[in-house]
Amino acid sequence: MSQTEAQDGHHSHLADKLKHPFQELKDKLKDTHIHDIKIGLINKKHQVGKFGNLFNPQHRHDEDHEKACDEKRTRIAEGHRFKSYFPEREGNLIKWYVDGRDYFWAVSVALEQAKETIYIADWWLSPELFLRRPPSYNQEWRLDAILKRRAEAGVKIYVIVYREVEAAITCNSEHTKHALQGLCPKGSPGYGNIKVMRHPDHNVLENAADMTFYWAHHEKLLVIDYAMAFIGGLDMCFGRWDNHQHALTDVHPEGVANEVWPGQDFNNNRVMDFKDVQDWKQNELSKAEYGRMPWHDVAMGLIGPCVYDIAEHFVLRWNFVKRDKYKRDDRFDWITLRGRQGEDEDLVGVQRPKHPVGDYILHPLTPLETKSLESRGSVHAQIVRSSADWSSGILRDRTIQNAYTEVIRNAQHYVYIENQFFITATGDQQSPVHNLIGKAIVDACVRAGREGRKFRVIIIIPAVPGFAGDLREDAAIGTRAIMDYQYKSICRGEHSIFEQIRAQGVDPTDHIFIFNLRSYDRLDKPPSFQKQEDESGVKYQEVQRAQAEEIMGSGIHGSADAEGGRDKHMGRAEEQKESKEVEHSAQAKRRFEEAYQDGESSKIAPSVAHHAMAGTGKLSDEPWEGEPEDEVHNWIQEELYIHAKLLIVDDRIVICGSSNLNDRSQEGHHDSELSIVMEDTEMIESTMDGQPFEAGKHAATLRRYLWREHLGLLPPQDHDASGDPNAQPPGEDSPNDIWDRDDSYKFVEDPMSDELWEQWTTNATTNTETFRHLFHADPDDHIKNFNDYDIFLPPKGVKPGHIFDRYLPADDVRKKLDQIKGHLVWMPLDYLKDTNMAETGLQVNAWTESVYT
Repeated sequence: MSQTEAQDGHHSHLADKLKHPFQELKDKLKDTHIHDIKIGLINKKHQVGKFGNLFNPQHRHDEDHEKACDEKRTRIAEGHRFKSYFPEREGNLIKWYVDGRDYFWAVSVALEQAKETIYIADWWLSPELFLRRPPSYNQEWRLDAILKRRAEAGVKIYVIVYREVEAAITCNSEHTKHALQGLCPKGSPGYGNIKVMRHPDHNVLENAADMTFYWAHHEKLLVIDYAMAFIGGLDMCFGRWDNHQHALTDVHPEGVANEVWPGQDFNNNRVMDFKDVQDWKQNELSKAEYGRMPWHDVAMGLIGPCVYDIAEHFVLRWNFVKRDKYKRDDRFDWITLRGRQGEDEDLVGVQRPKHPVGDYILHPLTPLETKSLESRGSVHAQIVRSSADWSSGILRDRTIQNAYTEVIRNAQHYVYIENQFFITATGDQQSPVHNLIGKAIVDACVRAGREGRKFRVIIIIPAVPGFAGDLREDAAIGTRAIMDYQYKSICRGEHSIFEQIRAQGVDPTDHIFIFNLRSYDRLDKPPSFQKQEDESGVKYQEVQRAQAEEIMGSGIHGSADAEGGRDKHMGRAEEQKESKEVEHSAQAKRRFEEAYQDGESSKIAPSVAHHAMAGTGKLSDEPWEGEPEDEVHNWIQEELYIHAKLLIVDDRIVICGSSNLNDRSQEGHHDSELSIVMEDTEMIESTMDGQPFEAGKHAATLRRYLWREHLGLLPPQDHDASGDPNAQPPGEDSPNDIWDRDDSYKFVEDPMSDELWEQWTTNATTNTETFRHLFHADPDDHIKNFNDYDIFLPPKGVKPGHIFDRYLPADDVRKKLDQIKGHLVWMPLDYLKDTNMAETGLQVNAWTESVYT
């Protein structure tokens, strides 16, 4: 080194000392207790400073760097279809899943294969959910057991669940947190590998300015190793597992180990909602008296470039929750994303405060190039979302609505919708409803009507979209309010879809058809069942309780996590053990099963719901023990709850995800949602309205499969899905089994076929009339006001869902039920049309109406 260089270095060092006279002291104090106290005081200052955000609703968008990030996101979105932040991507391999059996089995396989990371975002997550059934024979396939194995193998698991408002919703995210965090306690192989965030924060002292009571995180997504993703309508929670026959009963006098839905997984929200979770027995429905609410749903599994986009959305949400709730919590790290590093890390919510708490972890853990995301399949796809400031720290994004309206408006032949709700507007005259999917339907129908073109909009939604019991009661006013908004969206009032179409000279009944789904079954309670209860001195409800305690105890008695936290919902710590009660239940179960061994062997099936499906013979040939009139008392029915969030148009385009068809899901700044728009570039020869047609394979095969399920043209499903390709994760070696091995595949090929439509409407009419005659199933077109209700509903002493006239001849009941094929019924468009469905008051008013829409 020259003398000049040495002098320059000396002067530079002196200048630094003069500029920062205490730097050496700072360096010496760094990593000391004094330094930690200072950082803690700084963090406390920022925490207290958050109260100032009460007066600045734009506090996440008012600084220069925040404005720059918002502008960057906006520029990206403006260059994409639907103004989505996410681009259109070629080369995705996407597999559809219909109902919970196939989906959860595929998820169980995929989770077990995880090597690096698992991302889960759910509205509700039940750690004790069995992904394979029956539970007694599939203990290792309980969700928490799988996650524990993967965590112990070194997989990093990140979970975000919606933190509910406990007074309104009882999905018990606190239990989810404690149960998952307790899987790998300190000192165990997987300790620290499972991280659970709950959001939004309801702590007024911590987050007063950003508390959200009305809106929910509603996404349902799973990303594994950045190589595979699942997205759709199915939360990994109780009540969702089901198969195509949609059985209602789960009584097993021959052996309770054969039960399919243990504990709170057997639920009927119409009889008893998930409530009073602090005492699970108050929420326990007797299987010997009631049927469950069956569940229809649709989801997608994918490999390909869109996996990255789903992962990016999760990372954005993780970092936002870190910033919003856990910024000063070293249990949670920031996630940085390959492809969004450096100047672009703000796109996924990464912040670098002067005194960060928690590390910065780069994901995926191995290079993206190792994930084989490119050119995996033939589906052109794009991720769209509903998201905003409260849910992910971004400007309002309502690109799911953009996608729905554009795709529907451009439809040429048909629009097929399955959704949990249907609340929409045709313009700006239906406040508080603002989403314009209804206007797109009007435009498509009017255009077809003026052109003289055959065009149908087929909508399938639940008969009762909420979870009320008796719809006449005051407790059901919220559900009636939702139904009222639905009827006003569809056919009531001048701004409804029907009246807007009619006002332009087109008959809406030529184009729009709306259906519900319904299922029936028979309780397995012959005289030998009663004898078994009497001889053992044990009611079946005690037996089902013992079985639940045996195989899912932590979900019943609570959990303690690795940090010592407990489930407050489940009572005090000493109450959660309940060892004496557990032993008593186990003894009761043994007595009941021993009485069966000593008694008569029942030959009747535990469920007869499969007779609504194909190839199952006649229901009237099913054996029954005992007097025929006893069987009459054991027939039950229930609405088949549609939870899918699905749009199929022209056998070409599919949109599937978590988004309901209402303002909550579609307006962007309410519930957070994620969906995927799919269009297959692999075309198949098909027919449309009698003419040759090139259909997209993905859309056409899904539509044909769904329609055959609803028509009863598919066979029932076994519980064991190991040999079913439809229950495997997406992959080149496991394409969907489109079930083209019989004539039904060809029968439903042309969605506009007159023969198919005749079968569809005939089934719906026959099923509707049969359920009306036998069960007086409500809602119904014969109930036009509340006085009609009192006449229509069963008399006192007849439990909900049972045969209305208990003196009907048993053979007559069987013959009528023989006529039911599939699950289609007409939606009663005249239901309560002559009365005010939801009176304005404390529950329904200008302040609360947006909650229902």
